Amino acid sequence: MERVKVLVHGVLGKMGQEVLSAVCRDPKLEAVAGVDAKAGKKEILLPDGSSSLPLSKDLESVLHSCHPDVLVDFATAEATMPAVRTAVKHGVALVIGTTGLSDADLNEIKSLCKKNGVGAVIAPNFAIAAVVMMHLAKVAARFFDYAEIIEMHHEQKLDAPSGTALATARDMVQARGSNFVHVSAKKESIAGSRGGELGGVALHSVRMPGLLAHQEVILGAPGQTLRIRLDQINREAFMPGVTLAIKKAAELKEAVFGLDKLLGL
Repeated sequence: MERVKVLVHGVLGKMGQEVLSAVCRDPKLEAVAGVDAKAGKKEILLPDGSSSLPLSKDLESVLHSCHPDVLVDFATAEATMPAVRTAVKHGVALVIGTTGLSDADLNEIKSLCKKNGVGAVIAPNFAIAAVVMMHLAKVAARFFDYAEIIEMHHEQKLDAPSGTALATARDMVQARGSNFVHVSAKKESIAGSRGGELGGVALHSVRMPGLLAHQEVILGAPGQTLRIRLDQINREAFMPGVTLAIKKAAELKEAVFGLDKLLGL
């Protein structure tokens, strides 16, 4: 069986580097090129130092020369959509982990994939533990009226709340069938003390060094609370989900939202 050829978009970023390393370790995958807006050289060295891959700022030229099966995107929200449009035009499947995409962006990806018969897997979080955490939060949501989410990330994370926190809140509201009860402070000494709010779920974002990606879902009822906690201590946590998504995206003919769909949850 031929290996799935992978192009990493945003390859010079921390997640891009981790993805490249994971692809190189998987015998069923083959890294063929990297694309990054900050590319200053024409090659990028493989993690084990055995050889190098083509590196470019120009996605179009790389697609013509390397013919990947799947493009893995961990870039920025601003760079993702142009890359998606270009890749789909060439019949290249997508795995998208970039957060901060709008509903309009997601709808466009779905439409483009359907129109061109191209597969895609888009997920706010590729860690298996995160997917299970979100699933458990949906199950619990039906039994509680109050819910809050505290998400904690490193200080360089661009968006807040995190895509995982937003997706968790949306899924919980949908599973419950109505909004949660949101308690607003009668007197707020500092504006924003109660955080953001989505469907009655209060959302709080923490940003500081010493953190990678963490989330706690707290559900409350009279006399009791339920806490569902996720801790991701390094970027390796995302890689089993990413490599699974790459293999599945190469087989799909449409866009799939959420890693849970691939896990049967």
